[in-house]
Amino acid sequence: MSDFEVDLFVIGGGSGGVRAARVAAGHGARVAVAEEYRLGGTCVIRGCVPKKLMVYAGRFPDEFADGAGFGWTVENPRFDWTVLQANRDREVARLESIYRGLLDGSKVTTFDERAVIDGPHAVRLPSSGRLVRAGRILVAVGATPVLEPPIPGGELAITSDGVFELDHLPGRILVVGGGYIAVEFAGIFAGLGSRTTLLHRGEKLLRGFDEDLRDALCAAYRERGIALELGNTLSKVERRDGALAATLADGRSIEADTILVATGRRPNTRGLGLETVGVATDEVGAVPVDPYSCTACPSVYAVGDVTNRANLTPIAIREGHAFADTVFGGRPTAVQHDLIPTAVFSTPEIGTVGLGEEAARLRHGDDVVIFKASFRPMKATLSGRDERTFMKLVVQGSTDRVLGVHVVGHDAGEIIQMAGIALTMGATKADFDRTVAVHPTASEEFVTMRTPFVVKTPVAVG
Repeated sequence: MSDFEVDLFVIGGGSGGVRAARVAAGHGARVAVAEEYRLGGTCVIRGCVPKKLMVYAGRFPDEFADGAGFGWTVENPRFDWTVLQANRDREVARLESIYRGLLDGSKVTTFDERAVIDGPHAVRLPSSGRLVRAGRILVAVGATPVLEPPIPGGELAITSDGVFELDHLPGRILVVGGGYIAVEFAGIFAGLGSRTTLLHRGEKLLRGFDEDLRDALCAAYRERGIALELGNTLSKVERRDGALAATLADGRSIEADTILVATGRRPNTRGLGLETVGVATDEVGAVPVDPYSCTACPSVYAVGDVTNRANLTPIAIREGHAFADTVFGGRPTAVQHDLIPTAVFSTPEIGTVGLGEEAARLRHGDDVVIFKASFRPMKATLSGRDERTFMKLVVQGSTDRVLGVHVVGHDAGEIIQMAGIALTMGATKADFDRTVAVHPTASEEFVTMRTPFVVKTPVAVG
């Protein structure tokens, strides 16, 4: 008879933790999950899902305007923040109940309170005072947004979590940051009608993405009326005449009704008790793990954003599933983190998988061939909207293997999911070329590109 009350105790009820719990229970394990806030984690409660609903809301003005070219008359459309907020929150609550139902259906015990590690096989619930003995402990507490770097008056700003608590649409908003979250919220608020400024310390947005994608997004955001303040930082925030005054590093000041700081997230490990089992976090608070998500303590594992490997919801889900299969299913599974399709739900949308051109040239030198297409989408021919769709293939010349697929435009996220399958299978440019095009679509460009892009180098005269 086991001395443990459960075979697995999961700390954190987000996407990775819930998947691990359900799969482990399916393998016959006795499982418990503790979540101190709401089941579903960042993605469902205050991240991907509610943010994507807001992205949809922010795109309706384009639809109303574009309709005229197709014969539609839409008079005086009006946006109501409170309606969007209520409907969005209702959907989040529905999804949370589904998560709870999935755990209940898997016979997983749920504790709606904080849990901390109290030993290699012990989890303590401080609120109820209960101590639970567990064969394995899985840390899946995710990450939390931070106001960094600290500046005078920084407490007057909000993080991405605070967006979902706003009781009205700000007339003017300053978004600080250049990653997924900052870019997406800047697009959302601009679409909903806020006068939007996006401040980023770098010279371009979305560090690490293909340079052509970065250039295309900057051009599109300027075209949409978003003020880009690049190569600058925020040095001070203060209240002034009922508004917020943001002082920049160059001495200029920007007034806003709301300042959203989206400069980063940190693993949510503070006070978790990892030190009691000899697990030291790294410089940002992340939990180091091996390829099978095991920490320095053999009975303690970690998955998702808390490990700071690839901070995306599908990766947390994949890691949670792999952990359960490894430990309770007898099928050792290591998750690969080197080929991850991803989308940025900006407007226009971005989809990318594999290597960008710069990364490919660093790895393969001159053995890289580039194919590009830039065109006006079919819808814009009647709507009159000034926009471009951009697509790019990065190919290794010697093997013909497609190393990267990149797109900016409508439904880029949907397109890149399918491209991800092709790259995962090792598709070559010849495979793309012999695929029949679906016409008329934007994505057919990926199978009709025939002429490599040649960089024209200026000829020296003298």
